[in-house]
Amino acid sequence: MKEQIESQITINASVEATWAILSDFKAYPNWSPTIAEFSDIPKVGKRTKVLLSQPGGTSIKMNPIFLKIDPNKELRWKGRLFMNGIFDGEHYFILKPISENKTVLIQGELFSGILIPFLKKMIHGNTKKGFDLFNEAIKDRVESRL
Repeated sequence: MKEQIESQITINASVEATWAILSDFKAYPNWSPTIAEFSDIPKVGKRTKVLLSQPGGTSIKMNPIFLKIDPNKELRWKGRLFMNGIFDGEHYFILKPISENKTVLIQGELFSGILIPFLKKMIHGNTKKGFDLFNEAIKDRVESRL
């Protein structure tokens, strides 16, 4: 089974200014409502613990592998619950410049695994809501820095 969600927002800033905030992993506790903390600076091919706080008070500590860190373009990681095939998620942020001072941030996740039918309500509820909250927070953070 597979399930995908996406949330996007237009940020009134350059792709470089947006990336600077998205890739400043140590600052997340200061502004992010959902990605509370990275235990280390992520590196492609390596695992880094990430503390997530979803709307509704659920917190999850995961240890995803970082698949892509492409400056000014994309950040992508893959996490799993227990072992592959139970509940896996490939999370991504894609930056698309619209103009010199306007960027679209697309945040999404492709979920797979045998637990998908039982977790669809959570995926399309609190998880999607969390994506929207994060996108609003990063927009505010980036635009306030201009």
